[in-house]
Amino acid sequence: MVGAVVKTAAIQFEGRENVFLNESGRIKTVQIPIIAKRGQILDDRGNPLVTSVSFFEIRMDATVPSQEIFDRGIDSLSIGLAKMYPEKTAREYASMIRNARNKKSRYLLIRKKVTNEERRKIQRLPIFREGRFDGGLIDNIETIQRVRPHGILLHRTLGYVRDNIQVGLEGAYNDILSGEEGIEIKERMATGLKSTGVKLREAIDGSDIITSIDESIQEVAENELMNQLLEQNAEHGCAIVMEVKTGRIKAIANLQRTGDGKYFEVYNFALGVKTYPGSTMKLASLMAALEDGKINLQDTVNASGAYKFYKSTLHDSHAEGYGRITIQRAFEVSSNVIAKVIFNAYKGNQQQYIDRLKSFGLADKTHIAIEGEPFPTLYEPGSKEWSGLSLPWMAIGYEVQQTPLQTLTFYNGVANNGVIMKPQIVTQIRKNGVLEKEIQPVVLKRNYCSQETIDLLKKCMEGVVENGTGKNLQSASFKIAGKTGTSRLDQGGDPTDDGIKHQASFVGYFPADDPIYSCIVVIAAPTKSIYGSKVSGTVFTAIANKVYSSHLKYHKSIEEEADDKKETPISQGGSKSDIEIVLPFLNIKWTANTSGEWVSTAAQDKQIVLNTRKVTKNTIPNFKGMGLKDALFILGNMGVFVDVSGAGVIVSQSVPEGSEAIQGSHIKLILE
Repeated sequence: MVGAVVKTAAIQFEGRENVFLNESGRIKTVQIPIIAKRGQILDDRGNPLVTSVSFFEIRMDATVPSQEIFDRGIDSLSIGLAKMYPEKTAREYASMIRNARNKKSRYLLIRKKVTNEERRKIQRLPIFREGRFDGGLIDNIETIQRVRPHGILLHRTLGYVRDNIQVGLEGAYNDILSGEEGIEIKERMATGLKSTGVKLREAIDGSDIITSIDESIQEVAENELMNQLLEQNAEHGCAIVMEVKTGRIKAIANLQRTGDGKYFEVYNFALGVKTYPGSTMKLASLMAALEDGKINLQDTVNASGAYKFYKSTLHDSHAEGYGRITIQRAFEVSSNVIAKVIFNAYKGNQQQYIDRLKSFGLADKTHIAIEGEPFPTLYEPGSKEWSGLSLPWMAIGYEVQQTPLQTLTFYNGVANNGVIMKPQIVTQIRKNGVLEKEIQPVVLKRNYCSQETIDLLKKCMEGVVENGTGKNLQSASFKIAGKTGTSRLDQGGDPTDDGIKHQASFVGYFPADDPIYSCIVVIAAPTKSIYGSKVSGTVFTAIANKVYSSHLKYHKSIEEEADDKKETPISQGGSKSDIEIVLPFLNIKWTANTSGEWVSTAAQDKQIVLNTRKVTKNTIPNFKGMGLKDALFILGNMGVFVDVSGAGVIVSQSVPEGSEAIQGSHIKLILE
């Protein structure tokens, strides 16, 4: 009856402190927001990259239990609490609760940061099992903690929301992830706020976002980038892996050296920082000249090693030059004679060159959903920044600035036969497992240059790896196409001068004959070498080799089996109810040998067999063959923290099966 009165009056006076009457007198109440549980951020296989874990604060209204209930249960309650939380003895718990009852305390703190599994155990203890109104248990004060099972993986790209600052995916999709707050009526007391059990509006949990990130590719990209940064003692670096046909980003790694000499993802260099692209810009320069009919790649030029423009001289890294070579060969060896080629081709109409670059999208953002992407820098004739050196300098990647993502997007368009795709990192939005929105690939530009030009430039990039500056990057099992790049981190004088910090790049795609992934690696201020092939190219190749060997076998373009040759698919273990929904939906035959909640699976006689998986409340189970999401659910209820490595299904665990589940302890799960 009291609850109904409170609810009715609170609706009438919403937004204010209200005063109500009940049998005991005046009750002051306030309306308190109920925080919605924030949605998860998942990788492309549904594994959590960011998730939310609920913790509860346990309090007691010591005035509520009758004397009979109190006297009968106080000793057993104290013993139960001492078993769960042995930092106090049973006698100390009993003394604390008795003192609170004598002082008529209605909000005694029992425990903070209690897991949901612990909460259920507390609810079954003597006195507390009588419930809120007979036992005085107050256990509905929930706090939600954001958890990243993979540590620093994708730290900056995943981002955060803090006060008015919104960063990364957490910020870009904040409205979708955050859900809608509810409203609860609480009683204002001298000791604090006490729940009345009345809710004006239930909270609506946020939706989950499914990303295009492949966790295993991401881990490879970060590990290989980290190894090279350490080897080179470089300032920072980034790597991006993109799916050619869709523009979906499979990995994006950013690492920067911090004050203690270690590397951490402090800033998203891949999409937030524009720099001089250096020789990777030569692809766009040749594309422009070919489309405008200015050159033929078999035209020969004198690559002398030094090229004079007014009072300035531009040098090749190969000081003695290359002699008379074709323009294609100049691209393969990254000769700066290309600056002379472009200067001679457009010196009478410099605006034509700029307009052509614009038609390729090189003055535009990629419009990736994450905030912070700048517009590229592309000066024009007549502007205050334009000079007589602008045209030749731009031809080789100076007086133009791009982010690594913008450079990759252009190269991905070449790999995709002239179709530039919008980079995307989110593919679906789901609410309680139900699809709300499918985010389709988006074409930014189609046929922005002729197929003939595309084919010629593809051969040029293959030539870079076969017999040019990237010839040390060849793979034994598949072909790589790409372009090396070295640029200064500032400008002034000859861009090839020594004695200044440089940036090393490699951008390309693989397999060259049927591109599936494109990739860029950029490393700033390396100390042992400055050249793209030795610094960034080795990271590119390491990523490509590992991705190709472990992933491309799953693509139909690489391996296609006839239906009659397919074996029974392998199923993850986990929740029996979930599996029993999925298998019929996929038209897969199955049988169950257990009625338990958790199961392991096995392929047998062209069907999936569900077997018993022993999961108890206080014992670490065998997680082998289970998916990460189910394991996180089980361990979260046990209060055990999880460290994760790899992707796929769990193949090993650091704490053996049958060990005691100790609250606050850690377990490492290895996935493959």
